[in-house]
Amino acid sequence: MSSAHRAGPAGPARRSGDAAALRHVLTHLITPLLMCVGMGFAYLGAFAHPSPHHLPVAVVGSGPSAQVLAQTINDKSGGDLTVRTVADRGEAVRQLKERDIFGAYVPGGGGGARTGGAAGSGVAGAGGVAGSAGGAPELLVATAGSDTTASVVQKVFTPVAAERGAPLKVTDVVPTAPGDPTGQGLFFLLVAVSIGSYASVAVLGGAGAALPMRLRALLAAGVSLVVSVIGTLFAGPVFHLVDHGLWGVWGLAWLYSAGIVLIGVGLHVFLKRWTTLGVMVLFVMLNFTSAGGVFRPELQNGFFAALHAFWNGAGFLEGTRGLVYFDGAGLGGHVWTLALWLVAALAVLGAGGVVESRRAAGTASAGAGGASVGAAGAVSGDSAEAAEEGSERVRGGVEETREQREQEEREEEMEEAVGV
Repeated sequence: MSSAHRAGPAGPARRSGDAAALRHVLTHLITPLLMCVGMGFAYLGAFAHPSPHHLPVAVVGSGPSAQVLAQTINDKSGGDLTVRTVADRGEAVRQLKERDIFGAYVPGGGGGARTGGAAGSGVAGAGGVAGSAGGAPELLVATAGSDTTASVVQKVFTPVAAERGAPLKVTDVVPTAPGDPTGQGLFFLLVAVSIGSYASVAVLGGAGAALPMRLRALLAAGVSLVVSVIGTLFAGPVFHLVDHGLWGVWGLAWLYSAGIVLIGVGLHVFLKRWTTLGVMVLFVMLNFTSAGGVFRPELQNGFFAALHAFWNGAGFLEGTRGLVYFDGAGLGGHVWTLALWLVAALAVLGAGGVVESRRAAGTASAGAGGASVGAAGAVSGDSAEAAEEGSERVRGGVEETREQREQEEREEEMEEAVGV
């Protein structure tokens, strides 16, 4: 009887514990579900319907026929292309290497003048409008800038050349490295460095929460250094994606990684267990989609095209492309982009340090207040009882703080697993 009496309340208590555990699990499931929704919106929104938007290309030639051809293609593209004329082939190559244009059509002299038919991206065949004496039509592209963009340009001008009754000769003036024939290697280097960086945030922010912010900042700088070295080794000696300029690639990778890790550590002070979701929004959902690795901004909608202008992933990828393939063209602007992200990271980190200091001061004041209550009780008449009461309050506050800290550590452990 006494045994049954003791076991009686266990059922409601167990059910209450199960309900609390279920609520805890369901709360943590919110993060991966939001990741699923965010990744769907980001990736499908950025990559689902690629099409050119004012893609800059050129027609080579300075006479009226070249200008007519350029204007005809431009008008029939419906805003897909922005067509200009350049005086000669050398100028076209220069603009391709500076990434001012992404294709240059050199009219040939063969075939009759016809104006019917249709070309890709809504461009009607206008190959018979212009032509130079001798040779087949030629298209100049730079696949190192973007293989997908070069493919789009080729689809646009192949029907134009067909209208002249001649096959289109495609010349790649800036090919990719032999170890990276598709040109996607640098983008996947960006992915590797990004994952190594934001996955480290969960450890530094969670397991390192007890450390001073200054020490966490030093650890963040060290981690980003290691991540950048690993990425550079993959890009060079291991997979030969880059055959020169490795020191510059390493410098860009460290600058990029440091910005991510320091921002993440600073944000952890404010977001706690939501930090993983926050860094994934910043450095995966909005970052990989706007970097220009799969499609350049000229093939994306306005939102992701606008992000490409200042997001850190685009700064790293375009800076690396410029360094490795385009003789440093545009490199300074991309370095400034990464530097400004690092400055923003230091600002977030500093704000986090101030908030943590204030929280610590508030906790210390609360503990001192409890201790003073106990001391005041000791001085008054019922000294022993009041002192004991004050001590109990202080111990209770310490125990509560310890339990909260342990709970946060468990949450951070789960966060780290999800982040990795």
